[in-house]
Amino acid sequence: MTLHLIKLAVGADSPESIARYQQARAIPLGDRRVVPVHTRMRPKRDGDLLDGGSLFWVIRGEIRVRQPLVALEAAVDGDGRAFCRILVDPGLVPVRPRSQRAFQGWRYLPADQAPPDLAGTIAGDGDLPPDLARELRGIGVL
Repeated sequence: MTLHLIKLAVGADSPESIARYQQARAIPLGDRRVVPVHTRMRPKRDGDLLDGGSLFWVIRGEIRVRQPLVALEAAVDGDGRAFCRILVDPGLVPVRPRSQRAFQGWRYLPADQAPPDLAGTIAGDGDLPPDLARELRGIGVL
């Protein structure tokens, strides 16, 4: 059963700011490049996550983009503390924005609760400024 992760993009104000930040941090993995995302606690359900799962990013209170999961790696920092390196595909896939309250760390996101990709959604929704689109969704126009 496919399972996703959701994580706050602290300090990011747009999908473009995530892309800029990650571009300099991409690393090689075989014949491709991946982006490492560090977290203290390793997800236990890695089999379900790596079966087509994605990391969904919350930007300024809304789930806005996702990145397909590639691998989970155990690692140790310079002070001997264990952490998990979540490796994701560098491409950001826009999703239909959905409000999300703040939380610490990451959370599991069941596949049936994940917002759909923007392809095939209401025309023009992606062309609006994010704040205006959020307000229009809030009153039921979008």
